[in-house]
Amino acid sequence: MSLAYRFAIQSDKITADGVEVTGFPDLARRHRVSSVPKTAVGEKGEFVGAQAEGTLLQHVLREAESAEEAGSFEA
Repeated sequence: MSLAYRFAIQSDKITADGVEVTGFPDLARRHRVSSVPKTAVGEKGEFVGAQAEGTLLQHVLREAESAEEAGSFEA
């Protein structure tokens, strides 16, 4: 989570939220959380497990590029 928060601090185009899924089971089901950490990037990008900063950045950039081609972006 700290990497996502750092990205959000550095760019006004990125937002980051952390959720304790035990307190929000409906949200966990909606995002198919089966283990943590799970990171969702935009609507389609997601991965499970801790990732290096460069890997998370690649996911964010890939999702941004895909969303720009579709005409919308929200990370």
